[in-house]
Amino acid sequence: MPAHAGTSQARDDIREANKQTVLAFYDAALRQSDFDAAATHFGPRYIQHNPMIKDGIDGFRSFVHDLKKQFPELRSDIKRVFADGDFVILHVHAQRQPSELGLAIVDIFRLENGKIVEHWDVRQPLTEATAANANGMF
Repeated sequence: MPAHAGTSQARDDIREANKQTVLAFYDAALRQSDFDAAATHFGPRYIQHNPMIKDGIDGFRSFVHDLKKQFPELRSDIKRVFADGDFVILHVHAQRQPSELGLAIVDIFRLENGKIVEHWDVRQPLTEATAANANGMF
């Protein structure tokens, strides 16, 4: 076996563990509204790049609480998960209410030592407008 094979496997294992951490966090925070369970996945510091959310774990807690209060029927369907080193990227279809088309969201998480320490996101509203192609958003 080549000397780098063990290193490659270790990187694959870390990527897979990071994916599972982010998926467990996302499920606990946004699907189950169990912030205590979600908080176990945060590192000692948490940097938030969404300008609408305060830095830190308490900022995220307030965001999730307010979001769930305003949209109790919120659904988030993860369509794709990517991992690259310490980064995990989710491609998500979110619907705040069942009657709306929702949003296409890309969430980017950075992990250190298996814990979430940083987050970015971008959002695009889905529309009924005729698309220039038949590929769909997801």
